[in-house]
Amino acid sequence: MTLFNNVTFAYPWILYLLPIVPLMILWHWKIGKAKQPSLTYSSLDMFGGIPKSWKEKMNGAPVLLRSVAVGLLIVALARPQTYSSSQNITTEGIDIILCLDMSGSMTSEDLKPNRIDAAKAVAAQFIKERPNDRIGLVIFGRQAFTQCPITIDHDVLLNLLHKVKVGMVNPDGTAIGNAIADAVGRLRYGKAKSKVIILLTDGENNAGQVDPLTAAEIAKTYGVRVYTIGVGTNGEAPYPVQTPFGVRYQMVPVKIDTTLLSKISSITGGEFFRATNNRSLEEVYRRIDKLEKSKIKVTSYRNTTELFSGWLDAGLILLVLELGMSKLVLKRVP
Repeated sequence: MTLFNNVTFAYPWILYLLPIVPLMILWHWKIGKAKQPSLTYSSLDMFGGIPKSWKEKMNGAPVLLRSVAVGLLIVALARPQTYSSSQNITTEGIDIILCLDMSGSMTSEDLKPNRIDAAKAVAAQFIKERPNDRIGLVIFGRQAFTQCPITIDHDVLLNLLHKVKVGMVNPDGTAIGNAIADAVGRLRYGKAKSKVIILLTDGENNAGQVDPLTAAEIAKTYGVRVYTIGVGTNGEAPYPVQTPFGVRYQMVPVKIDTTLLSKISSITGGEFFRATNNRSLEEVYRRIDKLEKSKIKVTSYRNTTELFSGWLDAGLILLVLELGMSKLVLKRVP
């Protein structure tokens, strides 16, 4: 049970005893006073000008002190605790590199609004749902380039992902081997127990200096799993072409080397997925998310600090004060 910000109680059911406090005060004023010995006078008007003594004015103080003390002791028995969420989580985590194809064909609009924007949106959601993992971003066309080194600062990563667009690297080509090699270079020195590359492309390897299967063997050597995603519809897709009369669309064949992508994943212990629309792309990332979460157990700890001693001390001090006032200061002389 939480009462204040970041404050919980180990035994919250004890707090149901707090109504005892107002009942004690009510008992004193309604019942306790009626049991006190008294003398009946016909009238006290003639003594109206006599001021009350300080003892008479303090007569109700012991009851108030006792009631507040009981309330404090009840809270102490409930064991209030505080914790700091910023220091709670320790994780074995996973290191992940997202490799996004930035070739010109990624502007095709068989996915909405186009392949690259759909891929960015799904990747952003994937990042947000894995707060304990270090994630980096590699983009590739004819060359491969690290857009964001592996990091736990996902705000920076998401900002850099948002800025990604076709044309940041030479879009005339698809260097799948270079992309895997670049990602492995970022992952190989990491101490995470699981290292993963998620490579998304819509084409065939037709550029770069590194053979994709050689890159896959290197990834396997460093214990890196590669999940590959072939994105794009079956058959032909609308591709925007800039003309003097504005943007025109032409249908271009979708050529995804599924055999190569499957071999890369098989060599490294990953899986190959095919995404033909936005919905299936989202499902692919969900499946990868579940696969990786099943491989690493993330254990979190919450460091608590006991607060009951302050409430207990305050309650005991008030009880001592109440006892002193009742037995010494306000003691009635027979």
